[in-house]
Amino acid sequence: MSPRAYVGLGANLGERATTCRAALALLLEQPGITLHQASSFYETEPQGPIRSQPRFLNAVVALDTLLAPAELLELLLSIEDELGRTRTVPQGPRGIDLDLLLYGELCLDTPELTLPHPRLLQRRFVLVPLLEVAPELRHPQTGRRLADHLAAAPPGEVTWCPELNLLTAS
Repeated sequence: MSPRAYVGLGANLGERATTCRAALALLLEQPGITLHQASSFYETEPQGPIRSQPRFLNAVVALDTLLAPAELLELLLSIEDELGRTRTVPQGPRGIDLDLLLYGELCLDTPELTLPHPRLLQRRFVLVPLLEVAPELRHPQTGRRLADHLAAAPPGEVTWCPELNLLTAS
């Protein structure tokens, strides 16, 4: 059985849903990656130091993958590049953002990759869609259910967007 990886998708510039769908399509074209489940889209206010930017559209996908974590991260970064992401302002506006959130129960801390994602537990906009696809998921380091961590996460509005679908244009 291949490991289950969870990837966050987000965008706040351009055609946000279309770009997230394009990123998912490019991801699923790769050998050794199979979609297990996709969340709904959620809209959120920008977090971090730059608040005066457009609202984000976020989703999470659960993937079964034969790629090693570093290979999957490299693929995510190459898809961001292919879709035109530029990294000029840290935590600034972006047309696409792909984050490797979890890779099975692996805990890893290297200069290139930290798993679980180091800010996972502080991001309601990630926890809400992640819990949609994996409601019983536990954090590999704390052992606690992510639902319990969500209750303790910093406040932030996360609005479900039922009119949008990650898997199909709607």
